[in-house]
Amino acid sequence: MDPTCCTTPDTPFQPTPSTDAQLARYCKALGHPHRVTIVRFLLAQQVCFAGEIADLLPIAASTVSQHLKLLKEAGLVQGEVDGARRCYCVSPDALATLKALVGAL
Repeated sequence: MDPTCCTTPDTPFQPTPSTDAQLARYCKALGHPHRVTIVRFLLAQQVCFAGEIADLLPIAASTVSQHLKLLKEAGLVQGEVDGARRCYCVSPDALATLKALVGAL
């Protein structure tokens, strides 16, 4: 067994109640496979996607809307609705924060 596998990093991350709460919000938002699929799809678009995300998944459009609502509430997805047109993308700041928080575990 490698004796360095359990060593602490040189600059330890100091979690706070707010960073723990933020990580928990992100994890909860990503806690369903359909929501992970939506985020992966939006990341692959690299632009604001104005189309039917419901075409990706074998679920009703109203269920997709609920998943998007949870992702938006957590701050992971940004979206605008202008009449019948919807535009969604992943928040780059939220994604960077999520990566940093998970990396610091």
